Amino acid sequence: MAVVALAGAVGSAAALEEVPFVTTPDNVTLKMLEMARVGPRDFVLDLGSGDGRIVIVAAKRFGARGMGVEIVPQLVADSRENAKRAGVADRAEFREQDLFATDLAQASVLTLYLLPDVNLELRPKILALKPGTRVVSHDWDMADWKPDRTEKVAAPDKKIGLEKSSRVHLWIVPARLEGVWCAKGERLEIAQQFQKARVEGRDATIQGTKLVLAQGTTLELEGESLRVTAAKGDLSRLQLLTFARAQGQPASCASR
Repeated sequence: MAVVALAGAVGSAAALEEVPFVTTPDNVTLKMLEMARVGPRDFVLDLGSGDGRIVIVAAKRFGARGMGVEIVPQLVADSRENAKRAGVADRAEFREQDLFATDLAQASVLTLYLLPDVNLELRPKILALKPGTRVVSHDWDMADWKPDRTEKVAAPDKKIGLEKSSRVHLWIVPARLEGVWCAKGERLEIAQQFQKARVEGRDATIQGTKLVLAQGTTLELEGESLRVTAAKGDLSRLQLLTFARAQGQPASCASR
């Protein structure tokens, strides 16, 4: 995987072709895939895939399928040859393609080694992915969308920077739950900033499709409904209820 920087218009193929190729150390590659809990049912999409090592390791060691996209033709050719040598060419695909033009929706795991400006340019598309999609970035974060988890990894073979270590950041794409939700005789108003939420004055986190309140009450998004799977304390009255989004402007539960 390569570090991608912009030299001109964001997303232009010409700019991306000028970026030098910088490899991700092998132990960092492994940590990225381990933190994302990659398995045989996953499709790993690596943006700026360089020599293909992340997709190849995902296929060979974790049994996943995957695809790397890379703008440099020779690196794409090298990646395909590397996949053949590793015996995973049937599960590891590589395309000569602009990462900004890539459809991200196929990914259950998205891997990045991109500079902050690029991460931010991609962030709206990433947040629109299926809730529960895992996103792992080598070194660079996504500004005010804080990672769900960060680990520091020793990287003695790292070729850039003075510090011989890397940071691996993991995000779980949260469901979009902000708004008013209604069930028979009950109303919930959810405020949301990425994976953090407030529900009727209570702190909560959004873990993929799950809304977890600090007191142990949990709701699960199922299609267009929000089902209570556990309810404790003063929210025990919500047990077994299923909520639907309120309709109209302003949103109201009056008709329910």
